[in-house]
Amino acid sequence: MKTKYDIIKFLYQSEKAVAQEGYNKYTFVVPKSVNKIEIRNAVEEIFNVKVKQVNTMIMPGKPKRLRFGQEGHTGEWKKAIVTLEKGHKIETGS
Repeated sequence: MKTKYDIIKFLYQSEKAVAQEGYNKYTFVVPKSVNKIEIRNAVEEIFNVKVKQVNTMIMPGKPKRLRFGQEGHTGEWKKAIVTLEKGHKIETGS
């Protein structure tokens, strides 16, 4: 059984993600097997906020060069952009 802390791995920090926090949108890295309802419930329980909308997308792996000229790639991962209701906020420390 998945706990709420298994569903939300960590808060994703990039330039775009930090800029969206001003619009009450927070980006999280989540497992590929979870759905929007599970993400909504986990965020509401962990941060004590009201979620308005959840958008998810699977980010493709990128090609990378390994040692001795071998080709490789990073793994796929899923991110969730969570929009909160007005008046709710998550303290991120940034």
